[in-house]
Amino acid sequence: MNAPLSPSALTQKIHGACPHDCPDTCALVTTVVDGIAIKVEGADEHPPTNGVLCTKVAKYLDRTYSPDRLLYPMRRIGKKGEGRFERITWDEALGTIASKLKAIAAEDPQAILPYSYAGTMGFVQGSSMDRRFFHKLGASLLERTICSQAGKVGLSYTLGAAIGMDMERFVDAKLIILWGSNPITSSLHLWSRVTEAKRRGAKVIAIDPYKSLSAQKCDQHIALLPGTDGALALGLMHVLIRDGLIDRDYIDRYTVGFDGLAARAAEYPPERVAKICGLGDAGVATIEQLARDYGTIKPAALRLNYGMQRTAGGGMAMRNAACLPALIGAWRDPAGGALLSSSGAYPIDRAALERSDFIPKGTRTINMSTIGDALTALERPVKAVVVYNSNPAAVAPDSSKVLAGFSREDLFTVVLEHFQTDTADYADILLPATTQLEHVDIHASYGHLYWMYNHPAIAPMGEAKPNSEIFRLLAERMGFDDPCFRDSDEDIARAAILASHSNNADIDFEKVKSDGWQRLSVPERYAPFAEGNFPTPSGKCEFYSERLLKLGFDPLPTYHAPNESVATSPELAKRYPLAMISPPTRNFLNSSFANIPSLKTIDTEQRIEMHPADAVARGIADGGRVRVFNDRGAFEATASLTENVRMGLIVGFGVWWHKFTPAGRNVNAVTSQALTDFGHGPTFYDCLVEVSRV
Repeated sequence: MNAPLSPSALTQKIHGACPHDCPDTCALVTTVVDGIAIKVEGADEHPPTNGVLCTKVAKYLDRTYSPDRLLYPMRRIGKKGEGRFERITWDEALGTIASKLKAIAAEDPQAILPYSYAGTMGFVQGSSMDRRFFHKLGASLLERTICSQAGKVGLSYTLGAAIGMDMERFVDAKLIILWGSNPITSSLHLWSRVTEAKRRGAKVIAIDPYKSLSAQKCDQHIALLPGTDGALALGLMHVLIRDGLIDRDYIDRYTVGFDGLAARAAEYPPERVAKICGLGDAGVATIEQLARDYGTIKPAALRLNYGMQRTAGGGMAMRNAACLPALIGAWRDPAGGALLSSSGAYPIDRAALERSDFIPKGTRTINMSTIGDALTALERPVKAVVVYNSNPAAVAPDSSKVLAGFSREDLFTVVLEHFQTDTADYADILLPATTQLEHVDIHASYGHLYWMYNHPAIAPMGEAKPNSEIFRLLAERMGFDDPCFRDSDEDIARAAILASHSNNADIDFEKVKSDGWQRLSVPERYAPFAEGNFPTPSGKCEFYSERLLKLGFDPLPTYHAPNESVATSPELAKRYPLAMISPPTRNFLNSSFANIPSLKTIDTEQRIEMHPADAVARGIADGGRVRVFNDRGAFEATASLTENVRMGLIVGFGVWWHKFTPAGRNVNAVTSQALTDFGHGPTFYDCLVEVSRV
């Protein structure tokens, strides 16, 4: 593919969109010569992308043209988990699946479970024909919470929806706080705005238990204990209100419940909060100074991220932090406020995409974060599971239970995949799916404000088919004759855009399709809550939430402690005294890219980072092999010793495929199926462990 092009070669530039679970949702340009993709680049003209791709997606051809791609339907011939298959035809595969699902549905359709998440973020390949199929079938519903739900639900109780600042405006901020966020790894294009703001004189502060790559480049790093973010937010409110560093006009006009909030914040003076957060002797001064900076340096931008919501109190922590911009009136300026997700700014016609009207009344819901229990302990057992856009064997918590569930010989498992992942090894039928270069899709973003269209750049490899086509064919085999099952992929893409909403007023589907992207119908200097207009029941920022009260929760911001910590579970901590967080390996995206050789030469092995003092106490040397364990399980890794990790903490990088690790287990061998306070999300970062030498 690197040979000189012949004069007669047909060269095309094809617009696309990155499909992966990242807020940046980059615009791609694929160069295709005589039907072969030879280069994938970031689009120069797309403002958020600005011509730059991350290391992972810059190597997307390594993924699409990998010799390890699944190219044909296959049937299991070995034991579950062995990964032994034989090639079959599509007709055989579809016939087998339809026959099995019909037989199970005849007894109880809710014994069938779809399992999917964000292997692609596109609406066509991720949340349309598949949903229609399972809703019509009457299958159990899947509560898709494994990444962001706790934070988004917590945010909604304060702001009303996942709406926030425009990432393009961060460049104009004078104070930027990265809270539970490592944008060098997880949002490269936001990071470029942050570094430009810093060059212009902005102060940048990181709040994170771990001194990440991003935190190392900030002006200040505040290393709080995992799961204590909600207390820190209350401590900041205490100082802001006590010292009059608040915008009373904005509060009076655009918020409800300030008096109750002030009374609650009075219960969290810096002395108490510094102790909760484990900030040491300088903790009080740190909190006082952070509050003064936040109350006086304007405009002030908060980048809130999902790291802070993966503990028992994660939803409340996000609610608390979301109160801060309204207290100081930061929303008045386009470069002020907060950003967790911009997904709520997109008016999406989910009813048209998913056909929820097909769902039978009383259909049960199974949480994807507790798939281990769902496959091993339900009174009404799951008898069939169809996995697509996810790799639950690797990414779901409490791996021992997950793998035990997938090992059941009486469980019929279908997996749609690009590669033979850990989950694929347990499939009865394995189906080859197309990559982003081979199908149509349309995308919103949770980091910027542009609709994106993805054109197929090349023909599908081998016999791979788009997810949408696979479910279309299965619907035909099942006898579903509703017209919606004949919608083309372009029909679905067009239906995604809810035309009646003002944010789509200027959106022209044909323009999105031809140009590759179009900005939502919002001002260039977007300040969503400059004059209130919060999408809450009151129309205001809700310091006091009637909705929470009706659900039996505290209506005011409060602090929910972790399930597992030295402070909250001292007996458990005697056996497992180290807290573990498990952020992504830099060059993986969840478990995607973990098998790409060019990236595995950068991240060569599963590893943990720990403080030298904790290592010395256990006889662990830098570069030594260690075992990380608790009552749920164990994994092995290489130890890196660094003071970037606070004492009492280890950082276990994920998410490696089990099969690529020393002892056949990744970090999720020790994580818990316990769920968060709001949103029923996972508590990956709420995890006590011990570490020993191997």
